[in-house]
Amino acid sequence: TSRVTRFHRSREVVGCAGDPSSGAARATHDRNSRSMIQTHPATNVLLDSPPTLCHAGWPQRISRAIQVTLAAAMIVGLAGCQWVAGGQNASGARLYEQGQYSAALQQFQKVITTDPTNADGYYNLAATNHRLGNQRRDLQHLTQAEALYNECLDHDPNHVECHRGLAVLLFDTGRPDRAFALMKNWAAQNPEYAEPRIELARLYEEASDSGTALKYLEDAIQKDANNSRAWLALGRLREQSGDLQQALQNYQRSLALNNMQPMAAERVAALTRQISANFESQVANGQTQIAAPASFGSGMIRRY
Repeated sequence: TSRVTRFHRSREVVGCAGDPSSGAARATHDRNSRSMIQTHPATNVLLDSPPTLCHAGWPQRISRAIQVTLAAAMIVGLAGCQWVAGGQNASGARLYEQGQYSAALQQFQKVITTDPTNADGYYNLAATNHRLGNQRRDLQHLTQAEALYNECLDHDPNHVECHRGLAVLLFDTGRPDRAFALMKNWAAQNPEYAEPRIELARLYEEASDSGTALKYLEDAIQKDANNSRAWLALGRLREQSGDLQQALQNYQRSLALNNMQPMAAERVAALTRQISANFESQVANGQTQIAAPASFGSGMIRRY
């Protein structure tokens, strides 16, 4: 199938020195699983709300710039294009958080003009177009968003937020098979990387297949036992299944690895209260037996 033309900029992008060749050549990795939006309207109704995959409880970031470049742009030692682009990304991120999406678009456009290889700039521009496309039910914004997500992945093939954003867009436009193919190809190309497995788990949970989601999260933890996002997502699945003790342990593990997670801290506090209340209720009703041995042949096992 033919690809929709890439997002067009009105003038040639140049580096800081004005040299059109100063930007790195685009990557040539396989894009077969990243097909563009068709030129006819999508058959499904686009959402006014943020993409459904970005629901509360999953580790998520609007952009690496929002949590990182706000500080990184201030680090002494950054110079030239990267320093300027970092400030522009930070400025655009603030505007995005304030809901000033048109102004944010202008800032992110400046980023990729200043630094044509800045993957975060392409991602932020894509995410803003994506948000506007959903809000306005505007296929043109969504088409631009998909092209820009692909630009981002050209410059950083392992950009986590960009993979997530592109997968959400594919779901939004009625192509879940493409979303799964995107993530599976990413995982296959990075067999020891935990992040693609975490994102695959997200997709499978969204598709109401918690069993497969659990397998991918367990695989992610085997790849990287210190990945706080994997433990947080695992805690969410455990909590949804009713295994509150295990969920609490998973949340605590995530928080120990990264204590800058308000959601994880909130879930630890909430589950601690809930487990305590459940125990007190059982004691009050005479339903709790202390150190009661399992009967022979009962078929029950202890869960740790």
